[in-house]
Amino acid sequence: MNILIVGSGGREHAIAWRCAEEGHKVYCTPGNPGIAQVAECIPLAAQTPFHFLELANLIDADLTIVGPEAPLVDGIVDHFELHGRRIFGPTSRAAQLEGSKAYSKNFMARHGIPTARFQVFDTLEEAQLALARFEYPVVLKADGLAAGKGVVIAKNKKDALDALEALFSGSLVGSAGSRVLIEDFWRGEEVSFIAICDHETALPLAPTQDHKAIFENDEGPNTGGMGAYCDDRILTPEQKAYVMEHIILKTLRGMADEGAPFRGFLYAGLMMTSEGPQVLEYNVRLGDPETQALLYRIESGFTETVFAATEGRLASAKLKLKPGATACVVMASYGYPGPVRNGDAIHGTEGTKNATVFQAGTRLQGETLQTAGGRVLGVTASGNNLRTALNNAYDAVNLIQFDGMQFRRDIGQKGLKRYTE
Repeated sequence: MNILIVGSGGREHAIAWRCAEEGHKVYCTPGNPGIAQVAECIPLAAQTPFHFLELANLIDADLTIVGPEAPLVDGIVDHFELHGRRIFGPTSRAAQLEGSKAYSKNFMARHGIPTARFQVFDTLEEAQLALARFEYPVVLKADGLAAGKGVVIAKNKKDALDALEALFSGSLVGSAGSRVLIEDFWRGEEVSFIAICDHETALPLAPTQDHKAIFENDEGPNTGGMGAYCDDRILTPEQKAYVMEHIILKTLRGMADEGAPFRGFLYAGLMMTSEGPQVLEYNVRLGDPETQALLYRIESGFTETVFAATEGRLASAKLKLKPGATACVVMASYGYPGPVRNGDAIHGTEGTKNATVFQAGTRLQGETLQTAGGRVLGVTASGNNLRTALNNAYDAVNLIQFDGMQFRRDIGQKGLKRYTE
């Protein structure tokens, strides 16, 4: 098949790599230097649904897979379907599950999907007054798309007031913070649970765990994700069955009942609490860097499964996973998650024998690979258990050098504890 991938990050590199591994001709827009090693990268004059469709028609794409959330919210799926071109993802209306935190939380409340108590505010003054109704720590969320940086966990009133000011003023995440949610803080372990959906049927992928904070021990500000691992031990079979029935399938039924049937990658960010799984947020696409770990575990059938979902045949799809575990360690630029420095030369990626380096924020200057974004590389490896996967990933990380590089040395540590329980 001819496969078109929309996006330019590490997630899209992993998707393109997986599709190429399964024998398909892969195109990507806009892509990056790493993606160009497995796909033909085609720049566009503008990143709009119209331009994406023009490219899909030009290459006669049998299937388009959308990586980031913004094109989905902007209506790329609606535009493709209107013109009869096959694409995998939710419509603009269904994508509001991620496009608006207020919409998603109200949806969960309407359909009895477990989530934290919350309130939505349109003004700074209302939000400041409402803090008295919450205990600390408290969670503050920008309503709109914020590239994974729109959540603040405030430990005290001063931190909460400062964060509310930064959100509403636009200094933290721009216009995404013009509406803000305040919600209770749940204690527990976070889990990323992603399913491939075709309106009625859901095929769960293996559970993953992301590491959002910039520093070890989950300290410092949130990022888009500093690493992830994929291991079946993250959830018990009973927990997985509960999440499928009470969260994933209930979400699909609720969206259908509201006239916005959901097809695409449905991501439930969970907090595993003493009262059971609670939904922190929805995403309507594959996570980043969870995708790198997830697709590295797939042995075969990814492209065919996605294609089957576009035809309502997901129940008959066959997705084969490798045993063991996988891990992805993100290497980020100097300054991330704040303003970053670009243009630092990257060395050592070619020597990583037991890992694959998925590129995210990179560019070529002549023949030199350079940093060109916040998260630069996702060094991903597998193993017959999580310890081996992590060792392979960190062995590769230790071969790579660029000035100002940042990475966490504790990816997967919570997962390793499950091997001694």
